[in-house]
Amino acid sequence: MAKIKGTIIVDAERCKGCSVCIASCPCQVLALSSEVNGKGYSFAQMINPEACTGCASCAVICPDSCITVYRQKIE
Repeated sequence: MAKIKGTIIVDAERCKGCSVCIASCPCQVLALSSEVNGKGYSFAQMINPEACTGCASCAVICPDSCITVYRQKIE
């Protein structure tokens, strides 16, 4: 059975740093950045990308639709 590897792209300028995606991630892939966006908010970023399974929990729960999830099959 093929394994699925996931990755996400966060639109840093739209993210308001609410941390809902961080709490919803079952693999603890996300954390808030120490940098801030143009609005002064810390934004979500991947800190543990190798653990991402592409489950899309973060994207589904994001109130501002800032997260895009990509999945790739690994043979």
